Amino acid sequence: APATINLDNPSVQTAIDLVPKVPKKKKIDVALSNSFGFGGTNASLVFRRHA
Repeated sequence: APATINLDNPSVQTAIDLVPKVPKKKKIDVALSNSFGFGGTNASLVFRRHA
């Protein structure tokens, strides 16, 4: 997972892994990409690892 830059002191405790400053290796099987454009042009793509 990519690092969250400029995260020195998170203000709250959370169950979400914020990944501060240093990226972590992680196997990602599914990814979602959302794109939004002017005039209501919107698209969503879902990518899945092919076995």
